Amino acid sequence: MFAKVLIANRGEIACRIIRTLARLGIKSVAVYSHADRDALHVRLADEAVAIGPAPAAQSYLNADAVLQAAIASGAQAVHPGYGFLSENAAFADQCQAAGLVFIGPPPDAIRAMGSKSASKILMAKAQVPLVPGYHGDNQDAAFLADEARKIGYPVLIKASAGGGGKGMRIVTKPTEFDAALGSCQREAQQSFGDAKVLLEKYIQQPRHIEMQVFADKHGHVVHIFERDCSVQRRHQKVLEEAPAPGLSEALRQQMGKAACDAARAVGYEGAGTVEFIVDQAGTFHFMEMNTRLQVEHPVTEMLTGLDLVEWQLRVAAGEPLPLAQAEIVAQGHALEARVYAEDPDNGFLPAAGTLSFLHMPAQNAGLRIDTGVTQGDAITPYYDPMIAKLIVHRPTRAAALTAMHAALAQFQIAGLTTNIAFLARLIESPAFRAADLDTSLIEREHAVLFPKPVPLSDTYGLAAALYECLQASEPNPEAGRNESSPWTVQDGWRIGSHAARALTFQAEDRQIDVHAQALGQGEFSLTLKGVAHAAQGQILPDGILRFTLAGHTRTLRIVALESRRVIFDGATIFYLTLLPRLRWASAERQETGSLNAPMPGKIVAHLVAPGTEVAPGTPLLILEAMKMEHTIKAPGGGIVEAFHYGEGEQVSEGVELVHFKPNPAPQK
Repeated sequence: MFAKVLIANRGEIACRIIRTLARLGIKSVAVYSHADRDALHVRLADEAVAIGPAPAAQSYLNADAVLQAAIASGAQAVHPGYGFLSENAAFADQCQAAGLVFIGPPPDAIRAMGSKSASKILMAKAQVPLVPGYHGDNQDAAFLADEARKIGYPVLIKASAGGGGKGMRIVTKPTEFDAALGSCQREAQQSFGDAKVLLEKYIQQPRHIEMQVFADKHGHVVHIFERDCSVQRRHQKVLEEAPAPGLSEALRQQMGKAACDAARAVGYEGAGTVEFIVDQAGTFHFMEMNTRLQVEHPVTEMLTGLDLVEWQLRVAAGEPLPLAQAEIVAQGHALEARVYAEDPDNGFLPAAGTLSFLHMPAQNAGLRIDTGVTQGDAITPYYDPMIAKLIVHRPTRAAALTAMHAALAQFQIAGLTTNIAFLARLIESPAFRAADLDTSLIEREHAVLFPKPVPLSDTYGLAAALYECLQASEPNPEAGRNESSPWTVQDGWRIGSHAARALTFQAEDRQIDVHAQALGQGEFSLTLKGVAHAAQGQILPDGILRFTLAGHTRTLRIVALESRRVIFDGATIFYLTLLPRLRWASAERQETGSLNAPMPGKIVAHLVAPGTEVAPGTPLLILEAMKMEHTIKAPGGGIVEAFHYGEGEQVSEGVELVHFKPNPAPQK
């Protein structure tokens, strides 16, 4: 076995490989770009080597830099993970030439399966079932159009060297073919440096089922069951599960044999995945083979109890496969959800930003999280925006779905947009729960998965107001640590009256004004829209608010990010912006606004003239921020002496906007 292994990758896969290396007593060497200097995989590894600037082309895809790091560190082998250089035959050749073991298949196997057209020719010779199509070298547009006509529409144009949904178009009629072909070829050239395409009959509403295979240097080949990866967006996987729901044992055995035949046909070694399309009649067709470990491999590990990275290491070191086919056993049901920094409501566009708050469910034997980030880390535009993989395992599919939904409700992130709420809706959707699976599930269930936004419930506004009141009631550290001291407890107590304050929140759809009056002992009267609500509660660790309104007790998590309040209700997230907090005042002089900018923006209009005497709550000016208009109101009765910024001027968050002279407090 190896003494030291370099991991030519980053993020969650690098962290996952490091865990297995550590368990086996093997030293790990990480590589990192300038953007990943403080990344989790760098912190976990025994050693780490810088390999270049943030762009992947100048670091993680720089084969020479990676090889130099491996040689300089004294590593004996290189594990490529998945993505980047993992399916680069030239890099595998370079590793071998440098005396390093490439923990993956032989370079010739990578080449054979790296071309979709060449691989299909090989598979036809091995009698692996194929989708009808054209996989040849003739790339003349007129010739390809004629082949498409022979295949019959709809047809699928695919980049021969592609993956990840790039260079792929569905064509439904001949008049669309030329434009789609040109688009595919351009995208293929830009993404893979190869404009060659192939044509296939487009199978409508197919299932995407893949078989995990393993082969060693001694001629042994096994499959480790299947994974259903049908739920996809933009031809990229969202959820994976095993075993595939409704797959008969006979079909499983046929697909397993075909997958092993495919591996033997190319002299395969190590971990690989043979991907099949299964039509509505239950007929399966070879699609492609990924010559690496897959993103979704934890599903198979949870199902079988095996460590596939350990298997990779042992095979690469020349050992035989740890188990024979008959010894590999699957139990229960496993499900994986990919948590991404992306906006499902905006075409799943990737998001970037800082993980200002990150709370993940506790891991146990039936719940696993693979991640490469911690709270405070950044998701940058340079790499894939995956935050984590959430994997659950239970005795049945129904139990796994329930466990996944519960885990997603505990997976809470603030600071950037994620797909967590979308995943929760997907898990709960009737089609997915009924295992009505195909690659078009997200599109055909659009109404369920992308519901119209609902107005923010008053409950959240009241909860946010209670949270602010309770925060203000926390002991004042400047007053000393004597909790029995009346100067330590800031509960709004006043001689002769209860303290009161006004809180104004900006939601996406409206402004929320809450008048809060302290009643003592963590109890408050919260008035919203003229209706008073008795409320009480406490702030538990990590921002959990436990509160009671109208006799109903519940919990929410509220996270304060400067002026923004992020409210988590399970997997659902809401945002409110709080105008800068005002101090407690007497009930006779209620505060109804703030004179500071709640966020950066532009002054749209002054609503009163300087020198005007105004009543509490009078609108004074309009601030445009976050594509919305926010009204700044008078905090009490007084005179507007001057505006600090003119109409059209940009202002920073927190600056004072108005010189306001309050009326004297009434004499008792």
